[in-house]
Amino acid sequence: MTIVVTGATGHLGRIAVESLLARGVPAAEIIAVGRSVEKIQDLAERGVSVRYASYDEPESLRKAFAGADRVLLVSASEPGKRVPQHQNVIDAAKDAGVGRIVYTSAPHADTSGMILATEHLATEQALAASGLPYVVLRNGWYLENYDLRGALEHGLVGAAGDGKISIATRADLAEAAAAAVVADDLDKQVYELGGEGVTLAELAAEVSRQSGREVTYTDLSPEKYTEFLVGVGVPEGFAAILADSDHRAASGALYTGTEDLAGLLGRPATPLADAVRARLA
Repeated sequence: MTIVVTGATGHLGRIAVESLLARGVPAAEIIAVGRSVEKIQDLAERGVSVRYASYDEPESLRKAFAGADRVLLVSASEPGKRVPQHQNVIDAAKDAGVGRIVYTSAPHADTSGMILATEHLATEQALAASGLPYVVLRNGWYLENYDLRGALEHGLVGAAGDGKISIATRADLAEAAAAAVVADDLDKQVYELGGEGVTLAELAAEVSRQSGREVTYTDLSPEKYTEFLVGVGVPEGFAAILADSDHRAASGALYTGTEDLAGLLGRPATPLADAVRARLA
């Protein structure tokens, strides 16, 4: 079985390749695909097939997917471009006769109302229309989304109120993706993946406990949080998307529970305390 991992030059895709290798998938059966292939030449030295492809170049995708049985589609990183980019991947997978696509989507993409979820939901619908077997992994918020070391100096800032966010490590979500792409007996078509649910105030308290320094959480309106993000260098359009996600987290948009992630991992998700300790180390 030959497995393609798209976005393998990015953080999640790279860890997913490592997770496949750790699960015993032979390197010769893994195709790592991305734009900046110089970043993953070490994988090629370990026997992984490294191929250039861009989501914007359908022909490059068709070449990269030649001989593939399954594709892990790691969602594109540019808001506003994802739908046509993902459609290019789906079309190339269909042309290649791929037997399954596993896609990394957003929490509760069909019900959350998040701006961020719009393109993910459109991709889920494109997958359903493609006729290809597929599995959707609605990845929750990464712990790595939060600058915990910076929080030691400046605290945490957001717009999530008292909403619980199912925070997971990127490594856990990548491992779950690897498990889903190799499995033959998945019991769901859509998985809501997240770790321990905490409010941002509780996350700040955990950082305080681990560091021995007082870390506070400041809750802002979505408008003020957008202004804050722009002030620290986030492009305005993306800042508005992040602030909207935080705002909707207040009513549960980023809470998934832990059952689906634990089921794919075959173990509990990494405890938040352990993950925070590692991030602060």
